[in-house]
Amino acid sequence: MMRDFECKNGVMMIAGKSAVELVEEFGSPIYVCDEARIRENYRNIHGAFSRYMDTKIHYACKANTSLAVLRILEQEGSGIDAVSIGEVKTCLKAGFTPDRIMYTGVNVSDKELKEVADLGVMINIDSISEMERLAKISPQHEISFRITPGVGSGHSDKVITGSKGAKFGIPLREVIGTYARAKDLGFKIKGIHAHIGSGGQSVEPFLDMMQVIVDLVNEIKELGIDLEFIDMGGGIGVPYKPQEDEMDLNELASEITDMIEQQTDIKTLILEPGRYIVCDAVVLLTKVNDVKDAGTKKYIGCDAGFNTLIRPAFYDSFHYVAMANKFGKACVSRYDVVGPICESGDYMAHDRVLPEPVEGDIIAVYNAGAYGFSMSSNYNSRPLCGEVLVNDGKAELIREPETIEELWRHQRIPERLMK
Repeated sequence: MMRDFECKNGVMMIAGKSAVELVEEFGSPIYVCDEARIRENYRNIHGAFSRYMDTKIHYACKANTSLAVLRILEQEGSGIDAVSIGEVKTCLKAGFTPDRIMYTGVNVSDKELKEVADLGVMINIDSISEMERLAKISPQHEISFRITPGVGSGHSDKVITGSKGAKFGIPLREVIGTYARAKDLGFKIKGIHAHIGSGGQSVEPFLDMMQVIVDLVNEIKELGIDLEFIDMGGGIGVPYKPQEDEMDLNELASEITDMIEQQTDIKTLILEPGRYIVCDAVVLLTKVNDVKDAGTKKYIGCDAGFNTLIRPAFYDSFHYVAMANKFGKACVSRYDVVGPICESGDYMAHDRVLPEPVEGDIIAVYNAGAYGFSMSSNYNSRPLCGEVLVNDGKAELIREPETIEELWRHQRIPERLMK
């Protein structure tokens, strides 16, 4: 089931803090992050798997790289799945040591490979080209390989990553030869990795992927290579709709670990959840600027658009919305919730039944923690919004809203154009 929130005097409460007071204090739009929920989600997924075998969680930080969020997960004992040098350095800044970070890039430049290698971070190699180039940059580096399992899963075609012919990973027919070549090159080969996509809700695709991996592990063993870990990637979905079922974590953990223990000598499982940990821990609060009846449709126009939350426009994703200052009040009509961007595709919700809106109301967009702020932009020259951390009735600003002036900070007008 999707997360439920407390209502107090008709107002939505987030970790003991009124949504109305948060907007009054910190402005709008604002991402509001519940610290306790992040810790709870981390402990749920780690506990589900670690009861069966040694499990390391590598948080897929592309979902949300806010430093405060990273600090919370560092305290919880998490590792990191990073996909860029920027993410690696951000996680180091947040207090992670290099040995707790695994770098899984795609189409990586030599410059970035060298930067990551120099930091002492394990590299999860995506292609034969990357392997050959890394051998010249950092011989004997600790590595793993991302393989393409031929199994895909995800909430949108744009996030399915494991299918045959995908741009990610070593194709199945080349995996054994690639491991043999890596051994000849002198790399310290530690593991094998696959990721089938983002937002999967059923157990079966993960089991199909794991069968491919365990078969490969045993073939690789015949090369004289004893791998230390299997990394099954991330992609465990969460409910975005009120009655939607959630992934059965215990079934997934039991089935996956049983396959590994029954069919291989591998002792450690790595998991890379991103969405599962942060998604429902964050709510986007946005103020109603305008209410319009266009005849065939009614609009609630807010100060957050696809510059703030792009998922509905980009993936056709569903995000549940509620009126935070009229929480639980009777709904009267259907509305599209739209933003201030000069595009017809700028929306957060279509055809939602809501209480009668007036200017100044506050809309809460649920499940905004994964790929919310991290995919936001400055389109239409709009500054990025702020972020707030709430915990036990207290709120702290963890990211200041950008100013207009900051949009120009790296721009230069040639002197000749000023004449």
